[in-house]
Amino acid sequence: MTVENFQALVVNKDHDFTVKVNNLTFEDLPQGEVLIKVSYSGINYKDSLASIPDGKIVTSYPFVPGIDLAGVVVSSEDPRFNEGDEVIATSYEIGVSHFGGYSEYARIPAKWIVPLPKGLSLKEAMVIGTAGFTAALSIQKLEDNAIHPEKGKILVTGATGGVGSFAVAILSTLGYQVEASTGKEDEHDYLHKLGATTIVNREEVFDGKIRALGKQKWAAAVDSVGGEPLASLLSQIQYGGAVASSGLTAGTQLPTSVFPFILRGVNLLGIDSVYCPMDIRLKIWDRLATDFKPANIANFIQREVTLQQLPDVLPVLLKGQARGRFLVTM
Repeated sequence: MTVENFQALVVNKDHDFTVKVNNLTFEDLPQGEVLIKVSYSGINYKDSLASIPDGKIVTSYPFVPGIDLAGVVVSSEDPRFNEGDEVIATSYEIGVSHFGGYSEYARIPAKWIVPLPKGLSLKEAMVIGTAGFTAALSIQKLEDNAIHPEKGKILVTGATGGVGSFAVAILSTLGYQVEASTGKEDEHDYLHKLGATTIVNREEVFDGKIRALGKQKWAAAVDSVGGEPLASLLSQIQYGGAVASSGLTAGTQLPTSVFPFILRGVNLLGIDSVYCPMDIRLKIWDRLATDFKPANIANFIQREVTLQQLPDVLPVLLKGQARGRFLVTM
């Protein structure tokens, strides 16, 4: 392919730290078997961290962030992908140590790429993105641990965030009673529209005191908060229940005891979407295109932005002002 100029958001740490749209060529892109014309990306918390000098995400500059992308194959050295194929690429090293989705073109290793499943458009795939994938993976893990709608209410913490929003919607679509936890009173209508049965304040999950065992309130939980609130909700899970944990916005320490595990048989399930094996990844994306797919994915879009708007928009997630998803359109 002849070299041409295209635009990408580049973060650089030279004399000063900069975040701006630059012109690149194909020669600037890293190694990979598949060249993709990017149609959409999204904004995740990790992407916002990549846009600040002390975010501890990017280690080599200049760099193109964006851990999610969806687009059309331009050329491929791998027989699994052909020109014109619609594909998804999320996680692995994308947007961390390998140039990511904030670019009109991306070159990606074939082993990181998922064919777009029937039932999803490229736009819908990026509204879902890593956040929706993480929520779906959490729910799959709960199902694998014998959680089903007849068990009782499911708690979703951080419910207005990307993972939380999708967890609420997917669980509701599957017929669960969903209790959404949030500290944002002005977002109750949003959560009800996603399918939340009831909404509880954060203090009802964690009132500042962690008990060895509390009242058994929920059959299971999808938690993207971590820290002390996770320790507190573990003590309130019903006998034989489970908690799928994927986040740390409330901290990395987990000051719990063994009692929920040895006296109530509660399971704490770790959720990692970054290096999720490809066979499981394909299964989850297939379910996101079928029985996991929320009725109206457009409800998740808080805002659609362009590459040129990204420098101003990326800090929003760091301020805790986001709900749902920000879609990046090329």
